Amino acid sequence: MTTNRAFNILVPLISVLIGLIAGAIIMLIYGYNPFQGYIALWKGAFGDLYFLGETIRQVTPYILTGLAVAFAFRAGLFNIGAEGQVIAGWLAAVWVGTSIEAPMFLHLPLALIVSALAGAAIAFLPGLLKAKLGVHEVIVTIMLNYIALYSANSIIRNVLTEQADKTEKVAATASLSSELLAALTSFSRVHYGILIALFAALFMWFIIDKTTIGYEIRSVGFNNDASNYAGMNVSKNIILAMVISGAFAGLAGSMEGLGTFGNMSIQSGFTNLGFDGIAVALLGANTAIGVILAAILFGVLKVGALNMPTEAGVPSELVDVIIALIIFFVASSYMIRWIMLRLKKEDK
Repeated sequence: MTTNRAFNILVPLISVLIGLIAGAIIMLIYGYNPFQGYIALWKGAFGDLYFLGETIRQVTPYILTGLAVAFAFRAGLFNIGAEGQVIAGWLAAVWVGTSIEAPMFLHLPLALIVSALAGAAIAFLPGLLKAKLGVHEVIVTIMLNYIALYSANSIIRNVLTEQADKTEKVAATASLSSELLAALTSFSRVHYGILIALFAALFMWFIIDKTTIGYEIRSVGFNNDASNYAGMNVSKNIILAMVISGAFAGLAGSMEGLGTFGNMSIQSGFTNLGFDGIAVALLGANTAIGVILAAILFGVLKVGALNMPTEAGVPSELVDVIIALIIFFVASSYMIRWIMLRLKKEDK
């Protein structure tokens, strides 16, 4: 057990280090100074209070989408539909935020709950089809991503507005924005959503590690047949895992709709928050604390990258290459584990 825990900690750290080294080598090959590049990245994430606030803002939805994918992974499910669930949650939160008048203590919680329910509803279908008919969740969730994207665009244009490209701003009573946090960070877009994201991570840890439901979900993820033989309701746990996963992703959407932007615009493509959540979950080893740390790294890379072209002349797209390399080496951990086990057996 101790060896597995050490392995789960070391592999992501080594993967990040190798990814950064590989990124530096790529910079050198193309004639850029890697030291200047990484210094510019660091300044872009932590150089002043504004950049710090923007980094925290970016970390917030990454924590929630990472939790969404990680929770499904713990049940042996690959929720590649977090992107569509983010869009559904974003739309639902803005819909409630713009169409209802209520005091904040009712309005804001209602908008958050509805956003979570919207994400859960989108995730329910692939969970049901997986549990009852054995339909692979990856296929269904990929299709639902597109359904959510284009349905949201249609609802914005034809229901929430009169052929406009974006909705009105949500009411102040449904907003996560914070004048205090904005003032402390030189008027960045940081908002109270970071507290919700951290609470969601605590919730996942408690459910997975401290409850019977979490034990059953983990058991189903390890072995469906053994779980069924032990008297667990495998179908129920598959559906439940997907629904909770979708709720996390829906909340991630509300962070954008109620916090960062305060409205929703027509989307020409995916936000990539859900897809980046896959990488966050993998790097975080599908644990709550791991997801938080991985989300911080991704937030730093994404926000810091915006400073690289101006300060170091390095294309910001290089950060996407570094992220891809990090995920590649994380994925390679399974091969590393196999090699280590083989060597251990040969020593015996």
